[in-house]
Amino acid sequence: MRILVTNDDGIGAPGIKALAEALTGLGQVTVVAPDRERSAAGHSLTLHSPLRVFELRPDWYAVDGTPTDCVNMGIHSLLETPPDLVVSGINHGGNMGDDITYSGTVAAAMEANLMGIPSLAVSLATYGPTDHFPDAARVTVQVVREMVRQGLPADTFLNLNIPNLPFEQIKPVQITRQGKRSFVGKIVDKTDPRGRKYYWIGSEEPSFLDDEGTDFNAVGNAHSSLTPLHLDLTNHRAMDSLVRWEIA
Repeated sequence: MRILVTNDDGIGAPGIKALAEALTGLGQVTVVAPDRERSAAGHSLTLHSPLRVFELRPDWYAVDGTPTDCVNMGIHSLLETPPDLVVSGINHGGNMGDDITYSGTVAAAMEANLMGIPSLAVSLATYGPTDHFPDAARVTVQVVREMVRQGLPADTFLNLNIPNLPFEQIKPVQITRQGKRSFVGKIVDKTDPRGRKYYWIGSEEPSFLDDEGTDFNAVGNAHSSLTPLHLDLTNHRAMDSLVRWEIA
């Protein structure tokens, strides 16, 4: 099996190293990842400047672009044949609920899905210091084995979030739906030494709706959360209402 590994934390991140090492036992692993952190890059492509690729060692490539760029470069240029599977991660921080719309980790798996390649986004649900990337990688291997054995439904890719715990303390994987977070936006404005304003986009400490069956609820209860995603953003429930509009 040919596996393409990428992330949005950058090629030097501990999560991608643990992931690539764990997946080596399942097949031939090629790593194509951003040369620096590209968190919250979303599903963005670099269209107005050329991309540069640096081979750091055999089968390890750094790209000065986004996670979506990396998937494109891997599939269309760097690999001799398309991969059988794309795995993106292991992200340092959860990608649950509404956060998946920003996530470069999830976007990389989304791009592979657009190209018809089975894909999985993986995140470790902590933003603080952690030494549990190898534990998360063990969970990922379990999920990948079952992905290969069962296959995926059409137009589906997977989003896996793993609690920040030792492997032995992580409860069985739960199949979940995308949850909701309560988000309070915040702009921090400062003044530089030359008297010019600059701004940081941020937020207050987020809170989550702890609804049963959601990704947040599963991870909060020490389960790994596995959410099937697809690219159809149509709000089908709203269509019956909109068709009654009288638009000239």
